[in-house]
Amino acid sequence: MGKQRIFSGIQATGSLHLGNYLGAIRNWVKMQVEYDNYFCVVDLHTITVPQDPQILRANIREVAGFLFAAGIAEENSVVFIQSHVKAHSELAWLLNCITPMGWLQRMIQFKEKSEKQKEDVSVGLYNYPVLQAADILLYDTNLVPVGEDQKQHVELCRDIAQRFNYRYGEIFVLPDVYIPPIGGRVMGLSNPDKKMSKSEEKKDEAIFLLDSPEEIRLKIQRATTDSLREICFDDKRSGINNLLTIYQLLTEKTREQIEEHFVGKSYKDLKEELAEVIIGSLHPIQERYREITEEKGYLDKMLNRGAERAGDYAERKLQMILKHIGLR
Repeated sequence: MGKQRIFSGIQATGSLHLGNYLGAIRNWVKMQVEYDNYFCVVDLHTITVPQDPQILRANIREVAGFLFAAGIAEENSVVFIQSHVKAHSELAWLLNCITPMGWLQRMIQFKEKSEKQKEDVSVGLYNYPVLQAADILLYDTNLVPVGEDQKQHVELCRDIAQRFNYRYGEIFVLPDVYIPPIGGRVMGLSNPDKKMSKSEEKKDEAIFLLDSPEEIRLKIQRATTDSLREICFDDKRSGINNLLTIYQLLTEKTREQIEEHFVGKSYKDLKEELAEVIIGSLHPIQERYREITEEKGYLDKMLNRGAERAGDYAERKLQMILKHIGLR
């Protein structure tokens, strides 16, 4: 039997931050040798909310560049832009035609996002999970690495696949959720009770992957902690717990080793050391990113190759689906 297949996507809304890297991208890099991988910049999902076209183009390239800079390799993974493979949109429409509206009305993320947009909320945002299901099902995906906030969407994808298989025959693989044991949900620096966000208005909320050493030190220095003194992992102390989790993810030390290391030390000591760990971890990625983006045509060539590889597989799958439905 061959390797199990992974599909995962990342939006192009704003600059990538440390939470994106620790919660998703770094895990993709570690898993890529063990699995057959399809990683996608989901630009069609991005436009479910208003975007400035010029900024969107730049964000798409930035995200793609960082995937390669972080260590995702063409020999192990297919990296591509979602809109460059037309089968994603075509399958999304086909799945729309079998997905009950009641299923989509239960989606928590839509309820949260639509509250902000009120009457301006788009049909695309409502329909977001169906397009996500198309992304996953096109590639016979076995595992979908996601954060807790996306788990419900993968469960919906399974429901849609099962409904389709019941009507038209066994054509879709039922994907399973893969949630990393730690790092799946890195929290914000100023509000550690809320997930770190690249669209956050407060600039100190996230460390962005292109931040300078000075910016990183300042943001960590301002990060929320508490009035206690002991440096230890504690879910009830969200600020200090978040900083220690970031430290653990980057150093790969055990909780016991970390707590012993900081015995008798202050929050100032922790923040200073954590800032240097982050700077040291991001430096080689930043250097590689600059090399990739400054070499004319290099990134485009890699993305074109990825779209060709993904498109070949997706088109064969789509033709099979159309035949099962009766459209071919």
